[in-house]
Amino acid sequence: MDLFDSELRVIAAAEDLARTLGADANHTVAAAAMDTTGRIHTGVNVDHFTGGPCAELVMIGSAAAAGAGPLVTIAAVGDHDRGLLAPCGRCRQVILDLHPDALVAIPDKATGERSIAPIPALLPHAYRHPDAAPMRLLRFNARYREAVMDGTKTLTVRWNEAHRTGSALAYFEGTEHGAVPVSITSVTAERLSELSAADLELSRPGGLDRYRANLRDHYPAMPDDAIVEIVRFRRTAPDI
Repeated sequence: MDLFDSELRVIAAAEDLARTLGADANHTVAAAAMDTTGRIHTGVNVDHFTGGPCAELVMIGSAAAAGAGPLVTIAAVGDHDRGLLAPCGRCRQVILDLHPDALVAIPDKATGERSIAPIPALLPHAYRHPDAAPMRLLRFNARYREAVMDGTKTLTVRWNEAHRTGSALAYFEGTEHGAVPVSITSVTAERLSELSAADLELSRPGGLDRYRANLRDHYPAMPDDAIVEIVRFRRTAPDI
């Protein structure tokens, strides 16, 4: 899987910090994350018999102390060249509740190579803390930035992201542009196989087939009978 430069930066930051560890058995894992402004936040675990926090949780606290908003990409790396580490169950739940749109760098089970997974994919059928109320991200390929900015793109289809109406940030993958405030005005559930051109406001011949093909490319694990969300939104303020 080809990773964005921004994702590689996060992994590199965790690797650099992990290389400084090893002398103290109480700190053996480093974590790093990027926020929507491109800042990198880091942390290390605190091992203790009472149940000290993992590196990801320390990093989340450090990011909050620095005034970071939603985290975009997260990675954890072990000391002594252990490489990327997938988050434990507790960390997956915390990330899902506080940063539900984050992507997490993990080692591919089959090849051992670095890959990226959305946090909901790492915790299927999860409980979601009802009082967490995180700021949500609508992630877009960079090619859609102009259309979102000028208001010509106001609809997107999502799978397994559980969006709600209200404030969110449009974030453009692999760019240096800041996030754009948007308001999600409606979220409608529909079965993938039953999507129509009218649902998606498509007018060109063959547009529906291309749209479905693009969805499958974006969500390779999406089943044929998936329930997807038609998310309508509008831009609400200048760049931040």
